[in-house]
Amino acid sequence: MGDRNFRSILTGSFSTPCADNPTVAMIEAAYRHAGLDARYINCDVKPEHLAQAVAGAVAMEWIGFNCSLPHKVAVIEHLDELADSARIIGAVNCVAIRDGRLVGNNTDGKGFLASLKGVTDPAGKKVLLLGAGGVARAIAVELGLAGAAHLTIVNREVAKAENVAALVRDNTPCAATAMAWDGPVSVPGDVDILINATSIGLGDAEALPPVELETLRKGLVVADVIPNPPMTHLLRAAKARDCTVLDGLGMLVNQGVIGVELWLGRTLDSGVMQRTLQEIFEVSA
Repeated sequence: MGDRNFRSILTGSFSTPCADNPTVAMIEAAYRHAGLDARYINCDVKPEHLAQAVAGAVAMEWIGFNCSLPHKVAVIEHLDELADSARIIGAVNCVAIRDGRLVGNNTDGKGFLASLKGVTDPAGKKVLLLGAGGVARAIAVELGLAGAAHLTIVNREVAKAENVAALVRDNTPCAATAMAWDGPVSVPGDVDILINATSIGLGDAEALPPVELETLRKGLVVADVIPNPPMTHLLRAAKARDCTVLDGLGMLVNQGVIGVELWLGRTLDSGVMQRTLQEIFEVSA
């Protein structure tokens, strides 16, 4: 009995609602595959309980946690320090706890970037980004930091797009402009990468962001942040036009890999995470 250890490493997630978040299944499968006695606990935390939840994680000696909606901004006041990109983005979705100190990071953009780099290096590229919400902000900042040449941010509320563009211009070497989304978007011929960072298509295989499909051309990289269904209407249309397509599953998987690296300093098997999500979303590899 002397060498038996009944204490698990504790990680998890704070969000509300939380019941439809598959991250727990993905990360626990990877923990098991790596032979780690670690748990990922999916917690429904209401906004008024966030401070107590964070204090509880510290008290129970968790090594880290994810924060999803609606806590990505509110959690910042409870942290001791922020990684650079999280500070620029102004939102945190991954917290590491080291010696009682809470360090905030943002893996939304980092997960997307790791996925994108599997098909193309964004350095020197021109990007058209649809949407100006939290995920779009994170992706825009990470693309700027990764050396993208130019970002055009398209949004119905053009002021929100301008805020994201200004954030990129002020904090990275990348040029960025805003554009009003007041009809189907034409993808200019010099754009290398088109990214849907809106929620259009989430849970709806037929929903399509207003884009002029005939402007999707061979050689264009078309990426979607939607993980479910992974093959969105936009990606199916892009594939039919010989574009290189990138689904949101890879982004979710890479966020998991990066998060565990921040917590444990270990790189888990991304293939195990990918297969777990594919089984959950009932898609073939």
